Order: sequence, then structure tokens, then C-alpha cells
Amino acid sequence: MAGALAQAVRLSRRFGSLRAVDSTDLTVGAGEVVGLLGANGAGKTTLIRLLLGLLEPSDGTAALFGAPPSVSGRRRVGYVPQTLGLYTDLTVAENWSFTAASFGNAGAAMPGGVAAWRGELVGDLPLGTQREVAFAVALSHRPELLVLDEPTSGVGPLARARLWEQIRQAADRGAGALVTTHNLEEAQECDRLVVMADGRIVVSGTAAEVIGDRTAIEVRCADWARAFAVLDRAGLGVQVHGQGVLRVAGQAAAVGETLATGGIEAVISEVRANLEEAFVAIVSQQAAGSAA
Repeated sequence: MAGALAQAVRLSRRFGSLRAVDSTDLTVGAGEVVGLLGANGAGKTTLIRLLLGLLEPSDGTAALFGAPPSVSGRRRVGYVPQTLGLYTDLTVAENWSFTAASFGNAGAAMPGGVAAWRGELVGDLPLGTQREVAFAVALSHRPELLVLDEPTSGVGPLARARLWEQIRQAADRGAGALVTTHNLEEAQECDRLVVMADGRIVVSGTAAEVIGDRTAIEVRCADWARAFAVLDRAGLGVQVHGQGVLRVAGQAAAVGETLATGGIEAVISEVRANLEEAFVAIVSQQAAGSAA
């Protein structure tokens, strides 16, 4: 991809016999927000560390701004790792000043969203607040690329909305963003999604393209609580979607037979899957294929 801010080409990383990342291709372009999805252990964090040059690849190549990852390239990146990258024994103001100076931005004004905690030790702050501080620090030098590993984990709904607003604003200014998340509702804020499983990218595209033609079974009945219990005992993935409405992974015939056996009358229909249902189906299918 011409002009890619970050790019992986057949990138692999082995730890002994484990292939944490396996022959992966990925690009992040200017002005786009790419969501990196996958279960724990799928290889997301390892891929990020390879792209940033924090790990050496076993095979393939990684590039930042068209060149091998380097310190000068990382200066153009705003990175929030899962560990947040903050000094917990320094105050918010000290963390801000140190990072701003490191990126040649000494004297930059601290944003109002975190200025209220300027005198607090980072280690004394709640996790959600620490994440807000880490995000503000990562944006302090107006990076060309954001790399955010679970940036909203432990953050409340309002703060999460603010963080995503800032991600979108950065993209509107031309920055690219690579974001990992387990929150599939917020994943729909991304322009493009990439799903990893067992170190490989198994699906990519817009949310609609990831869902594709996948379907779920919708169950409507008066005694939905008992229906939920019956379906759950049968090992069918079931979720509540509003009063009297259940969504079930599986085939309509199997769902209908299970409910009938439990003596439950219901209206059963096939509907288009949502992103969460599609994600579960993709990961489950990949796991089943790996086990075969």
C-alpha cells in the first residue's frame, strides 16, 4: 500500500515452537482507524510490538512510515500499551512534562481533561483515570500514527466516548490509528476491522463485510427467562436482546427442537447476525479448524 503509515508483509514471530504471529499482512493508512480484534492470545499485542520495532520478526518485514521501525519512526507514533507506559511514581504533570520534552514538545499545555489530576501520583489514580492520562500523553506531540492496545479497558462510558471522539478527530486531521479492543460495540467506530486468530488474520473489512451473510436465530416468547435457561443448558450460545427477545447461535431447527422438548412455545426466525455474533462464529470456526 503506497503511503502506508504502518505495514506488515508476511510478518511472523516465533517463541520456541509457538508462532505468535504467523505470516501476517497488514496496512494502516493515513486518516483511517483500523480495529484489531481477537481473543486473548490471538497475537494482537505481538503484532503491534513487531510493527513498532519493539520485537524482531522471525520472518517477513515490518515498516513504519515506509522504513524499518526505528527510534525516529517511533517519535511520530502515539503509543498506549496495555501497561499504559506511565511512570506510576511520578505525578500526572511530571509524566506529561517528561513525555512532552522527550518528543521535543516541552512546554505544551496539558489538556483540561486531565489537568485536574496534575498533582496526583499516577499510581494513586483509578485505572480508568490512568488510561485517560496515558491517552492524553500519547497525543501530546500530535502523532501521525496512533497505536492503542486496549485503550478503553476499565474506562467508564462517558470517558470511553471522549476517547473515541479524540481518535476520530486525530483521523480527521490525517493521522492513522491501529486500535485493539474487546468491545465489539466500539469496534464499529472503526473504518476497517481485522480479526486475528492463532496468530493469523482470518477476516478483514468493514463491519458489514466481517458480518457477511452470517445469521443468528431470534426467539420471541412470553416465558423468555425459562427459554433462556433451557437453551443455555443445551449448550447453545444465547443472549437477551430486549424484553421477550433472545438471540441464539445455531440452526433454527435445533433451537426449535430444544424449546419444544422444554415445553416452550416461541416464534423462531432467522435474522442477520450482529458483529459480536459474527466474531464469535469466526473465532469458533477457526478454533475448530485448528483442533481438527
